[in-house]
Amino acid sequence: MKVLVINAGSSSLKYQLINVDNGEVIAKGLCERIGIEGSMLTYKPEGKGKFEFKQDMKDHTDAIRMVLDALVDPEIGVVKSMDEIDAVGHRLVHGGEKFNKSVIITDELIKEMEVLTPLAPLHNPANLMGVRACQAIMPNTPMVGVFDTAFHQTMPPKAFLYGLPYEAYKEHMVRRYGFHGTSHMYVSQRALTKLDMPKEDTRIITCHLGNGSSISAIKGGKCVDTSMGLTPLEGVPMGTRCGDMDPAIVTYLMERLNLDKKGIDNYLNKKSGMLGISGVSSDFRDLEEAANNGNERAQLALDTFCYKVKKYIGAYAAALGGVDAIVFTAGVGENDRGVREKVLSGLEYLGVDVDFDFNNSCPRGEEAEISKPTSRVKVFVIPTDEEMMIARDTAALTAK
Repeated sequence: MKVLVINAGSSSLKYQLINVDNGEVIAKGLCERIGIEGSMLTYKPEGKGKFEFKQDMKDHTDAIRMVLDALVDPEIGVVKSMDEIDAVGHRLVHGGEKFNKSVIITDELIKEMEVLTPLAPLHNPANLMGVRACQAIMPNTPMVGVFDTAFHQTMPPKAFLYGLPYEAYKEHMVRRYGFHGTSHMYVSQRALTKLDMPKEDTRIITCHLGNGSSISAIKGGKCVDTSMGLTPLEGVPMGTRCGDMDPAIVTYLMERLNLDKKGIDNYLNKKSGMLGISGVSSDFRDLEEAANNGNERAQLALDTFCYKVKKYIGAYAAALGGVDAIVFTAGVGENDRGVREKVLSGLEYLGVDVDFDFNNSCPRGEEAEISKPTSRVKVFVIPTDEEMMIARDTAALTAK
């Protein structure tokens, strides 16, 4: 079965065409600057190089049409016709409490997503643009929505409730939802295959570390806690997001800096985190280069990030009653050996015994165990594959 995976943003659209039967990524690419001057499609068919097409895309429908035209092109295409695309899987960010698993997209689902827009005003409308664009061009192709929040819906109330009046939860949907769920699900399932113990007994902490970062506690294959909250702003400090802080800071800074609600939102989401602490960059590669050249604030940003990740690991070990495996994934978790070393150093009390020499030399882009054979807690580096999870869920649902 061939599944087209779509991840639509407000002015961009990532895509992959995947053969679910053998796991092959047939083609992938990106539409950029949708609705903006200078639109471009990047198209990478397997085994045929890379192609770039600069052409105006006034909306997401134009973008999808360009993607499909490339996929069926007689010279560089990978399928003979659109009929070979069996289904479309869409990444949908916020499903609230309504959606705890992937679902077939219907008119009713779209209405529910619109109701949830206040919870994700930047993401849900963009995701729905991608859905509607595909529906316009591929009206007879079944489509599935896979939610970032779904995996975390197994959290118990004691984990997802905030210390606010209960009405905030019941009437205004204020609770911890968590994000990156598809990634946490994928890498935790991979980790389960590597642990020689019954699934129901497993205690895994997954660290999705990138420009956006979140950590999850997973017991018996189910999420029991996660670091992101009502929005992706909570948790460890990230590329430009502040992470956990005293909520009174919001009103304090609004008064001191004369910021309105849009101003403080931009301050916390776009100007904080690694960028805000370092004054250098939100990119960990830039921070490490600056730190190696003696920039103390860049070093402070890295130290702060690693310290906060380590605190979450300790907290989740307590929540799980111990830990059997720690998993690192996403751009920083998979590739930044220095961050992994800083996070893992000092966790010997938990039973973590890392082979730091191998950590510094293990190949990028491959699954690896970086703990020593004698380590009671296994430590894995597992490249995430959210698109494959979306494709598999889509295939499973549409096959029925």
